[in-house]
Amino acid sequence: MGTVTPFPVPQGGRAGPSQVAFDRPELSRILDLYGRMVAAGHWRDYAMDLGSEAAVFSCFRRAAERPEFRIEKRPALRNRQGMWALIGEQGAVLKRGHELGPVLAPVERRLMKLVEE
Repeated sequence: MGTVTPFPVPQGGRAGPSQVAFDRPELSRILDLYGRMVAAGHWRDYAMDLGSEAAVFSCFRRAAERPEFRIEKRPALRNRQGMWALIGEQGAVLKRGHELGPVLAPVERRLMKLVEE
């Protein structure tokens, strides 16, 4: 009863979160956009990957394809070019920034074009 076992410290010596995740407002914003794209008939599936370095939300036209867009949150890049990134189907970074709204702007513009057609 008198034995205290310390929590293991990750490599690097500092204790931080072992998993990166989306906050509720961030996930709400992403799922709102996803729902509107589904309603427009463009997206049909999504996947989330919550890892130790990044949280990734992938949007698919069909489940058997590569994701059309990936929305990545990498907190390690917070003080550099920004922790948010929008990555296209070919793996190119389409937009990067410190705030989620401007990073999602190219997808929002595409949604407007889909609705107008």
